Amino acid sequence: MSERILPSINLSLCTGCNLCVSQCPELALIMTDDGPIFVDLITCSYCGVCEELCPTGAIRAPSSVVWSVR
Repeated sequence: MSERILPSINLSLCTGCNLCVSQCPELALIMTDDGPIFVDLITCSYCGVCEELCPTGAIRAPSSVVWSVR
């Protein structure tokens, strides 16, 4: 079973602009008093919109390619 990894949010860089929350096509983020958080592992489709929109670079969605040999 593979483990889901969410984009990371550096709350110390977050200004609370709400772009990531308002523009997420999956509604995977909510804004809290501390900053944005992901609702749950399943909701995020890892599309990268939040990372692209973040003006301070607070959100990173690194990806990797994993090869499976059968």
